[in-house]
Amino acid sequence: MPPMRRTFRPRPLLAALVLLGALICPPAGNAAPAPVPPPLLLAETDSGQVDPADYWVSEKLDGVRALWDGRQLYFRSGRPVRAPDWFVRGLPAGQALDGELWLGRGRFDALSGIVRRQQPVDAEWRQVRFMVFELPGAAGDFSARLHALRVVVASSGVGWLGAVEQYRVADRAALRAKLAEVLRAGGEGLMLHRADAPYLSGRNPALLKVKPWLDAEATVIGHEAGRGRHRGRLGALRVESADGRRFRIGTGFSDAERESPPPIGSTITYRYRELNRNGLPRFASYWRVRQEF
Repeated sequence: MPPMRRTFRPRPLLAALVLLGALICPPAGNAAPAPVPPPLLLAETDSGQVDPADYWVSEKLDGVRALWDGRQLYFRSGRPVRAPDWFVRGLPAGQALDGELWLGRGRFDALSGIVRRQQPVDAEWRQVRFMVFELPGAAGDFSARLHALRVVVASSGVGWLGAVEQYRVADRAALRAKLAEVLRAGGEGLMLHRADAPYLSGRNPALLKVKPWLDAEATVIGHEAGRGRHRGRLGALRVESADGRRFRIGTGFSDAERESPPPIGSTITYRYRELNRNGLPRFASYWRVRQEF
């Protein structure tokens, strides 16, 4: 009989205005309606084959997607953002904006804690910026919308509203150089937005993400006990992907995460290089627990 596997037991982010308006309709009856995720443009992964000269390039911010419908600020899920009144009052009335709430490179966990509070803390929100990259529902191609976006942000007069820097590159070599520059500075990658694209929603190659790794999500189905210096804490997670494939992830954890790992049933994001012949990720490494906003 094969030896029994030890199990480690841990110690105890905009749609057209008319569509977004549905989010704030009063509920029928006593039950509050579930939030309605607005239809957003979502990125595909860059294949390495497109000509970047056809795109606007920006840094991929590691923030929380947020959508301003001209009256209220929402997360990507459709839930309202509990931001201070002064933060919301500074946003342009009647003008939809799509962007990221952002603290800076490498500060996603701190940002997540700030924006999830039911009672916002002014001192914390003074550090947060709303970095805008799209005008939902606006006419014209992306180049035209980008020009209009810059005008909106510049005329707002508030320091916590910014426009994500967008620029052009000549070719793949220039794109690789820019990616390397961003990674050295602690960023996570680049975004490519096709210059001639109309406003779109859903996952579409008009928007591409460029990163040195791939990422995906999986559900935690078990904990493996650590050995050696990890004795008494997490050694690896056993996870299951959306298509039912099971595998383990044993790297990428901080000491604190090994002491108190993601619970069974939670959804995590992991990074990997490529899929092997069996469809399993090679060099899978834990990144973080998926945050629900």
